[in-house]
This record gives sequence, C-alpha cells and structure tokens, in this order.
Amino acid sequence: MKPMQDIEILATEIAAAARTSFCTLFENGERYYYCTLYTTGEGHAPSISAWSWEALELESARQAEESDTPVSTIAELIKWSYADSPYCCFGDDNFDHIKEQFNERPSIADLENDDWNQELDVRLKAMELAMKMLDDEGIFALNQPRESVCVLVEIMPPDPINTEIALRLNRAESPAIQVWLAEAAE
Repeated sequence: MKPMQDIEILATEIAAAARTSFCTLFENGERYYYCTLYTTGEGHAPSISAWSWEALELESARQAEESDTPVSTIAELIKWSYADSPYCCFGDDNFDHIKEQFNERPSIADLENDDWNQELDVRLKAMELAMKMLDDEGIFALNQPRESVCVLVEIMPPDPINTEIALRLNRAESPAIQVWLAEAAE
C-alpha cells in the first residue's frame, strides 16, 4: 500500500473513533477550549483529551482544596494538560479497533532510526488528517465558536512537532491558538 493511501485509510478509521468519543463528550453541553488527539513518542494508538471552561473551574477548585495552592495557580498549571483533564482518554473503548490496527503496523520499537521516524510520521499524519476531517465536519463548533477551540494532535512528552501541527489545524489568528502558543507551545 502506498504511504499516502495508508495514511488516508488510517485517518478515516481514527476519525470514526474520535468522532464517536468527541460527540458523546460534547453532549454535556460544556464550552470547550482544548481538544486533542494525543500519542506517545513511541507512536501508540491515540486517545482523546479535552478541556472545557466548566471542567477547568471544577478541577482546579478540587485540586486547590487538596493543597495549599490557590485555584488560579492550579488552573494555570493544568489548563493545557491532557493528563490532568477529567476527559483524558474519554471514550477510549471507541479506539479498540485503532489499537489493533496500530499493533498490526510495524513495531516502532523494532525499527531503526529512519524507519522509526517514517512510521511515527505516518501515524502522526493520519492523526492530523483525522482531526482535520472532524474539524471540516464542524465537530469542534458544536458547543462554542470554532475559533474558541484549540484543536491539536500531540506527542507526549511534548515535542516541537506539536506546535507545527497546531498551526496547520488552527487558523493562526484564532484567539484559542494565540493563547495556546503563548502559554503552552513547545
């Protein structure tokens, strides 16, 4: 299979899983400012995470109550953290088929540097295309204006490629991406 065809097929499958997860999540009616599809540097199957203003308020208050740290400081620390979100891995069972597909692909751990980078690149491009497909469908404008949401594909731990992808997925002048660039970009 040609790499671009491979990417498009994988992207369609990822988009289907992510669509189900995001649409189910968005049924709560909260106003989202951060929606991500993330993976590891080893290119494991992706998961979603998201933050809404309502969830940030509740979670920062909860964490502040458990510590001596002010709510505003906690909010600043967790605002862009996929892992601190109560919606991290939301609907992960929708990705079971994707996990199988990723496991059928060449194991990145068994590849040499160039092949490793090429396989990781295929996976990231498929994830990015999947998020673009969802964006084109209007998924990220369901509860709020699209320009209020930073749509991302991220490698964890953070990598400079995250910023490159963010700039392709979001209009550079959108308020959400401007705030993310100032507060969280690698």
